[in-house]
Amino acid sequence: MKFLSIVFGSLLFAAAHASEAIETHVPDARTIEISAHMSEAEMSVRGAAVRITRLDEGGHGSGSLVQYKDLQLVLTAQHVADAIIGTPYRITHDGEIREGILIYSNDAHDIAVLWVQLPWPRGHALKWNPSTEVAAVGSKITYSGFPAAHSLMTYRGRVAGYELMPDGSTNILLHTYGFFGCSGSVIYNADKEIIGILWGIDSARGLPVEDMIWVSPIQNLNLELSLRGLCQTLRNEPRACR
Repeated sequence: MKFLSIVFGSLLFAAAHASEAIETHVPDARTIEISAHMSEAEMSVRGAAVRITRLDEGGHGSGSLVQYKDLQLVLTAQHVADAIIGTPYRITHDGEIREGILIYSNDAHDIAVLWVQLPWPRGHALKWNPSTEVAAVGSKITYSGFPAAHSLMTYRGRVAGYELMPDGSTNILLHTYGFFGCSGSVIYNADKEIIGILWGIDSARGLPVEDMIWVSPIQNLNLELSLRGLCQTLRNEPRACR
């Protein structure tokens, strides 16, 4: 504690002298406000983000509303929605709560899909638009999620590299920010194409590395295959099932 006090005091001292120097040598200096407005893609991605909560209040994750033809779905990580198929989850979006039914669960690639039986009006969900190839290094990305106890947050970043998994598949590594609760967030590029699903943050010596994020590529999800079980149970066959 004594060491921390000394360091903190030194920082205050340095800041005070730096301020004096600026006033002495640059008398006309002014503070410039920084503004980084969101792009249209970033606003759309933020507008589709949802919070996913277990009905037993056992924790939460993030996800995104996706419109696939006439079905409204939620994409998220499998460890966020890891119950048996048919289990309901609480989906919170735009201040409203709906029920999402788990219809697909893939623990190998950590991807899950929920069906929103009572959908939000069109315009809330983003059209299903997966990238055709694994995102290239340097690609700009954006996502929105709910880290820890915070409300909705929006982040920017870039694809930093890849990691080969034990099963031979590839995961994407992002340079951005993530924390517990962001799991399940859907990662988009500047063209509003889905890159993948955020499932983890890196660690070093048991500590989280919040700016190195692991993503399961969207190529690991066959959406039509994931809908088969749902389509077999629906009496009125939706267009998405034809």
